[in-house]
Amino acid sequence: MNWLNKDIKFPDVSTANPDGLLAVGGDLSCDRLIEAYSNGIFPWFEMDEPILWWSPDPRFVLFPSKLKVSKSMKQVLRNSNFVVTVNRDFKTVINHCSKIKRNGQEGTWITKNMIEAYCKLHKLGYAKSVEVWQNNELVGGLYGVDLGNQIFCGESMFSKVSNASKVAFVSFIQNTNYRLIDCQVHTSHLESLGAEHISRKEFIKLLKLTKISKIE
Repeated sequence: MNWLNKDIKFPDVSTANPDGLLAVGGDLSCDRLIEAYSNGIFPWFEMDEPILWWSPDPRFVLFPSKLKVSKSMKQVLRNSNFVVTVNRDFKTVINHCSKIKRNGQEGTWITKNMIEAYCKLHKLGYAKSVEVWQNNELVGGLYGVDLGNQIFCGESMFSKVSNASKVAFVSFIQNTNYRLIDCQVHTSHLESLGAEHISRKEFIKLLKLTKISKIE
């Protein structure tokens, strides 16, 4: 197993184990997180665990041109009273995401340290949120990392009312110009929206096609 030290460089992703676990340790500094996402790596660990860094093969992604929107979802988008915003309340979105109960998980992987780290990324322009409002109340949303290379690395979604997280996801994709949405690992929910597996090699190739730059 690769153990990280103060050096923010990561081992080659080809050294990850069959489950995609690449390295252990290090920190959640902005420099290290940017280095990780720039190389197809992301942190995912539970409270009281050391930081675990992953680069799964295959990778679960969505090409925006392949987004599937059901008839019922189209109707929701047309007729609901949802209002969608971007970067209006990042901190509240990530806090809501941290409280969502998920099957197979006893606690949250969005720890206090994770929240602080991604809020710092947001202030630097490298992370963004999507909010869904209903009657001026935040009822759904998502957040992720955007390194300025036309790839959005989705991290988590939440929904307090039916369809709110789907509205966030679909509206965001339909109103942006990303060439790839990184969903990281398989979920049936995202598969129903058109997400698919590609090889890690292909994902890294797509990741490197456009120079990463700071978002202003």
